[in-house]
Amino acid sequence: MSLIDFFTPIPIEKLRPKRGYFSSQLGDKINAYTTSFPELDGICDIAIIGVLDDRNAINNQGCSLGPDVIREKLFQLNEGGYQTKIADLGNIAKGKTVADTYIALKVVVAALIKQNIIPIILGGGQDLTYAQYLAYEELEQNVDLVCIDPYFDIDDDVDDQNETNGIATTSASYLNRIILHQPNYLFNFSNIGYQTYFASQESLKVMDSLYFDTHRLGDLMGNITKAEPIIRNANMVSFDISSVRSSDAKGNANATPNGFYGEEACQLIRYAGFNDKLSSIGFYEYNPLHDQNGQTAMLIAQMIWYFIDGFYNRKHDIPLIPKSQYIIYKTNIKHEGHELVFVKSKKSDRWWMQVPYPNLGSKNERYHWVPCDYDDYKTAVAGEVPNIWWRTYQKLI
Repeated sequence: MSLIDFFTPIPIEKLRPKRGYFSSQLGDKINAYTTSFPELDGICDIAIIGVLDDRNAINNQGCSLGPDVIREKLFQLNEGGYQTKIADLGNIAKGKTVADTYIALKVVVAALIKQNIIPIILGGGQDLTYAQYLAYEELEQNVDLVCIDPYFDIDDDVDDQNETNGIATTSASYLNRIILHQPNYLFNFSNIGYQTYFASQESLKVMDSLYFDTHRLGDLMGNITKAEPIIRNANMVSFDISSVRSSDAKGNANATPNGFYGEEACQLIRYAGFNDKLSSIGFYEYNPLHDQNGQTAMLIAQMIWYFIDGFYNRKHDIPLIPKSQYIIYKTNIKHEGHELVFVKSKKSDRWWMQVPYPNLGSKNERYHWVPCDYDDYKTAVAGEVPNIWWRTYQKLI
């Protein structure tokens, strides 16, 4: 089956300004599926995918209308100081069942990643994150998942209509499906920007028991750079637009007064673009029925622009390759008989720490590399084991 079988063309005549696009605008640069399907092999770095399904979006019906509205704003933005190789594959229409939509998205994302093309998914409900994750099962690849979301989305309420093996798959419960899915390819989950009053104490205990990383909105406000190492650890990112405060992003039925500012959201997504490891990203829950003057659509378009900008400015930092491009720091502290080792890139000033595999006989590699920052190194120098080192080590046991 060819990829074209999954897509419908975008209605470019409805999106394009009457004067057309200037040669500097992305609408003139992106190879979009309007009449013929774009060529991908060897000539595409990023592919945009719309998914027109909101059946499992809790209290946010209408977000299936979002992809084309976002495109309209994105295509009006100017290309940065690099030559983009981007295709817009069009929209995946909702299947006969939600499961059909999931299968289509899973197959498409897996096929693109195999071709070293990064899919940018425009939802649709955030339950589509589950289908995004399933693509990595097809690739038989362990996954580090980062969700930028005010909620944990592990609601265990079951709706019989959406139940699969006793587990509901909705925008409020998809993470349960990911955690319990077998075979399990989820190595780590990180939440960025959760708001404590939306998190039950039970859910916080679950996150802690699984050694997942959770980061409160209040801890990142005014210090957004703390999120960079978290995002740098991700294979896939899922962004819920409700993580942005309603004053900056009204286009969501579940928008709330608090959240990230628009410029902070753009910075977070630029970090995702910089991430050499990241291979897919999704933007979910945008609902044009609640948008005012297209403000939220423009914000998401700008976030995508920053992702593209980050991608074309990647530093290609792989720890200790080549070794001459890194500075190695060793601390006196030892934990479980292991010395704590840090490396810093001379090229980007970014930090990683070495976490040893407890059972070397079962691994091809001796160490697992974890992104960190200078503060983690200072913690180790002060004689304490950084929290991220300990949590990673527990997951390796």
